[in-house]
Amino acid sequence: MIEVKKSPLSDGEFNRGVFATCDIKKGELLHEAPVISYPNDQHRYIEQTLLADYTFEYGKNHSAILLGYGILFNHSYEPNAIYEINFKKETFDFYAHTDIKAGEEILINYNGDVDNKDPLWF
Repeated sequence: MIEVKKSPLSDGEFNRGVFATCDIKKGELLHEAPVISYPNDQHRYIEQTLLADYTFEYGKNHSAILLGYGILFNHSYEPNAIYEINFKKETFDFYAHTDIKAGEEILINYNGDVDNKDPLWF
């Protein structure tokens, strides 16, 4: 259903993205990314590494690093996918927000809310 390949959205060193390998219907589950969570007071250690740009808020007192394809979805203010935190399963669950065609890059809004147009932190 999804694969990782070179993304045209970035010309940097890490220019990968997640792409649909088949047509995906709105609402369909795309990926369940397992979570490695850690207390926010430990984030100062993560900030010293490349991983700092790939962490997600995970509840009030924790941050998370996502496994699987979780940290490879690129950003858009007009995303075709959304994610929900599933604390019970300790995953971030990615869903199609719109119909997605085979070959299309799957994009999320890094601000969490589909309609949030706030500037990104980086």
